[in-house]
Amino acid sequence: MTASEYASIRYLVEDVQAAVDFYTAHLGFTLNTNAAPAFADVLRGPLRLLLSGPTSSGARATPEDATTAGRNRIHLIVDDLDAEITRLHDAGLPILSGPVSGPGGRQILLADPAGNLIEMFQPAR
Repeated sequence: MTASEYASIRYLVEDVQAAVDFYTAHLGFTLNTNAAPAFADVLRGPLRLLLSGPTSSGARATPEDATTAGRNRIHLIVDDLDAEITRLHDAGLPILSGPVSGPGGRQILLADPAGNLIEMFQPAR
């Protein structure tokens, strides 16, 4: 894929290498560029996640009152949420919410090392 074919999201992180390790080891991303400690990007299908450390241009362009993680999150679809819960728990990752069910499916939330949220979602069958 070319850069313009990816949907890119920027997450501000304190430790770029810890974020790379988290996303590649636990969530199926592959490393695309590593310019740690300033910046890295990881890929999962058409998603390009930009991991910007404190010295990156993306972090420097952000107003000081807008640097904390919010309720926004990336949404990753999984085939078997219960298996993912077990895998993440076995890896020692803190799951922030128990499975929540709704008309569209089930989900859990976890956070990356910088506190950015990730939703693992299994669509209803």
